[in-house]
Amino acid sequence: MKRQASLLVVDDNENNRDVLARRLRQGGYLVSMACDGAEALAAIEQGSFDLVLLDVEMPGISGLEVLATLREQYTHAQLPIIMVTARSSGDDVVEALRLGANDYVTKPIDFPVAVARIDTHLAHKWAVADLRDSEERYALAVQGANDGLWDWNLTTGEVYWSPRWRSILGLNEEEVGASADEWLLRVHPEDIEGVRAALTNYLAGAGVHFESEHRVRHRDETYRWVRCRGAAVRTEAGVASRLAGSLTDITEAKLADALTGLPNRLLFVDLVDRALKRTERRAEYTFAILALSLDRFRVVHDSLGPLAADQLLVAVARRLQSSLRATDIVSRDEPGFTLARLGGDEFMVLVDDIADASDAALVADRLRQCLEYPFDVDGHQVFASARIGIAASSSGYTRADDILRDAAIALTRATVSSAPYEIFDPAMRQRAITRLQFETDLRNAIDDQAFEMHYQPIIALKSGRIAGFEALLRWRHPARGLVPPADFIAVAEDTGMILDIGRLTLAESCRQMAAWLADFGAAAPQVMCANVSTKQLAYAGLMTDIAATLRTTGLLAENLKLEITESAFINDVPSAQSTLNHARAMGIGWSLDDFGTGFSSLSFLHRLQVTTVKVDRSFVAEIGMGGSGSEMVRAIVGLAHTLGMDVVAEGVETAEQATALRNLGCEYAQGYFFSKAVDNGTAARLIETQPWQTAAGTQHLVQ
Repeated sequence: MKRQASLLVVDDNENNRDVLARRLRQGGYLVSMACDGAEALAAIEQGSFDLVLLDVEMPGISGLEVLATLREQYTHAQLPIIMVTARSSGDDVVEALRLGANDYVTKPIDFPVAVARIDTHLAHKWAVADLRDSEERYALAVQGANDGLWDWNLTTGEVYWSPRWRSILGLNEEEVGASADEWLLRVHPEDIEGVRAALTNYLAGAGVHFESEHRVRHRDETYRWVRCRGAAVRTEAGVASRLAGSLTDITEAKLADALTGLPNRLLFVDLVDRALKRTERRAEYTFAILALSLDRFRVVHDSLGPLAADQLLVAVARRLQSSLRATDIVSRDEPGFTLARLGGDEFMVLVDDIADASDAALVADRLRQCLEYPFDVDGHQVFASARIGIAASSSGYTRADDILRDAAIALTRATVSSAPYEIFDPAMRQRAITRLQFETDLRNAIDDQAFEMHYQPIIALKSGRIAGFEALLRWRHPARGLVPPADFIAVAEDTGMILDIGRLTLAESCRQMAAWLADFGAAAPQVMCANVSTKQLAYAGLMTDIAATLRTTGLLAENLKLEITESAFINDVPSAQSTLNHARAMGIGWSLDDFGTGFSSLSFLHRLQVTTVKVDRSFVAEIGMGGSGSEMVRAIVGLAHTLGMDVVAEGVETAEQATALRNLGCEYAQGYFFSKAVDNGTAARLIETQPWQTAAGTQHLVQ
């Protein structure tokens, strides 16, 4: 929108004054008038004008005197003044320009010329005012943003550093030169390579803006985290000639955990590094790291949701902080504590200036005790216990990562052993390294499909025929040879690799069963039993994978049976029930493995509609040894038959056991008395020969 200028016309001649004012108003200006110098000064003092048209020759206070007075208060840009004179040259014009007039017009006034000069000076006035406003806004914005500014002339190499830039690093003006090294030489040694690479790439034309987050050394020798941003001015050829931008101190946000406000990993590692440096200066100085994780935190997350889980973490952090502030059990006079959250439910504590690891153990006890009382989380009462791993600096650490690693190893050991806490020792690290190598080998085995399927026959005790096989996986390890599942399934479960292994196992066992049915027809066993682990049962895509495998191999669903231990679903029976209902709808049966060793009940068996109950080998082993094995088996068989289930006895090793099981009504058995798990070729020969058919339970162990 066009601005409307406010003008003041000063002339002692009323006719001249009125004519000029009328013409200017017709031109769209707001016009006021003054009849002499005194009235003009009074009007300017009381009002606001954009420009003054001032007659030179006036009685009383002359126009030149008015001009001199106004220039003591206003600059050329603040209040433009155009002198109106009857002479186009002479001393009056020269004196007016010397005293600060912006311009002059002569009488009689050429109105178009006068308007052109008026508009020129108004435009200059407004441009200067706009620039001043812009600079003020920019200065306020910079001050509000609290950023440091820099401007790098890439041609001369000189850099301007703003006062705020210097203050971020704690530097005075005289301490900072005009070289880019004032910045780059202060960048942390671990970050400088990345900063230089980012600069080089940006100046070469990569990206719209330059941006880098890194650490810069403060005057007090600590490091501050900063975010450096900039943009380049480039020539027509695309060569950067100037680079300017800002520096923002992001230390607080960078080093604080967003959820709890505790120090995060970056800050905690820095504090541990400082503690390690103190061990170099003071031989008697010792500190410890406590790694803490919450038991069953995932259950809270999954049952109450992520927001409730976050509330629990905040509440735990506050309680741990309170416990540490109240701790008075460490032997030194003034122990120091730093609690940090490294992510998830993992907390770490730096216990400063202790006598030995036993002091840290006392702190661990205190922390566990403070968590014994329930938390109120979103209206629910939640209990949160913890496991703790401890590593002490007395082991001779030189790097923060090493002591943090060993505290985490001790925590893992505490979790596995169900101990309240564990203090690290070197043997733990060796076990961890061995475990890592084992996991790597197992992953490579999956990629290389370095597994073999072995099959243990399941014998119908009345006829002695092979009714089915249990598929058992073996790992062909390049150094350890044939590794049984007991040695690697737990690792596969922990790492999630069991899903891939399960798919391989299922695909091969179903393919083999389909091949035997095709080769032996009615003489072939009718069921392949495939084990399903805890992780597999919890996997939502299990039944989809099984359906795809059946389609690919051509095996009918009725020829497949899943073997599942009670522990696989005891914590989530509804989910297991849904999966098993799906299996039954497809025509797939399932066996409850190791029955009698867990928490099974009548209602449990009824709800899950078990097809087959497998008697645990511990009961079978007591048959004929004067124990209660026969009675336990009798009870299990009776219960299973009442509920419409058949029974398989595991671990049969003697003829006496086989005979007793047949007499007790047990339909099927498997174990070393009949055969160990064998390869597919040996299994095929067993199908062909049926060595137990005529005298079930009386043959010798097949090797």
